[in-house]
Amino acid sequence: MASRKANGPAAGQDLGLATRAAWMHLAGGMTQSEVADRLGITRLKAHRLIALATREGLIRVFIDGEIAGCVQLEATLSETYGLGFCQVVPNLDDDPLPLKPLGMVGAQFLRTVLERGEETLIGVGHGRTLAACVEHLMRLNAGRTRFVSLLGGLTRSFAANPHDVIHRLADRTGAQAYVMPVPFIANTVDDRAVLMAQKGVGEVFDLARKAGLLLVGLGSVERQASLVATGMVERAEMDEVRRAGACGEILGHFFARDGSPVDNDVTRRTITLSLDDLRGRRIVAIAGGTAKTEAVGAVLASGLLQGLITDERTAAGLAARPERRRPAGPRK
Repeated sequence: MASRKANGPAAGQDLGLATRAAWMHLAGGMTQSEVADRLGITRLKAHRLIALATREGLIRVFIDGEIAGCVQLEATLSETYGLGFCQVVPNLDDDPLPLKPLGMVGAQFLRTVLERGEETLIGVGHGRTLAACVEHLMRLNAGRTRFVSLLGGLTRSFAANPHDVIHRLADRTGAQAYVMPVPFIANTVDDRAVLMAQKGVGEVFDLARKAGLLLVGLGSVERQASLVATGMVERAEMDEVRRAGACGEILGHFFARDGSPVDNDVTRRTITLSLDDLRGRRIVAIAGGTAKTEAVGAVLASGLLQGLITDERTAAGLAARPERRRPAGPRK
């Protein structure tokens, strides 16, 4: 939003600090005393900063004011990795997985897309962070927008993914949703071919290839990774992927630290779009957390992403990486 600008550099710094204080107080649920302690200021100043944010029109349902540190990180990541869109949100606490701030801002991004009618077909991944976005998305009418799964969403025991996103999106928005009722990963490459040949599955994949926006999460390759915790990938399989040099994952595809794809048996058995299907697409990832910095960096370096929503600590770690993005072909 366009807020009134105070005069002088000091005033600008106060607005940035006021926005941070307001975020902690209103979005993070902190008391003014807790805000003061976190920012290293007096309680009186914390009160004045929050009042300043109110006077300057920075507070609505969401906090739209710019925080200088976050804005600088956004510019750095956009330039380094060739992003068309980047949003960095302040951390509310020391939680290693900042689901609340990422969920809130991810929901705001999706709400804006839906209200503007920017896309009539949106591809959706799954995972904890995207589930948090849906949790914070208010009920609204999605109009003509449809959602489509980008990959299989069942474990090989045919139990549903506990972080399923697309069904929750359909419930929250009243939109049509096209799902892939198949496992995330098949037992063998031959099994994958059989499943992919099924008429219903092929039709959903054809839709996914036409989606104008792909909204995804990113995964790490650690033994406690979400893919392992949900039973989508076995621990031994993830160990194998990690030994092959992988650092991060997007839609079942794994990448090394420098952004090069890591060929492995798990990806060959994953029921997902191919890398060729992903190159040049409008892919926006919502991901962050201390355990995912390397993972996010690896996918960023691949050049696949057009947009990223992440948290401030993760962004700072990414900005310090020496890698640059690899060419991923022209944007569609």
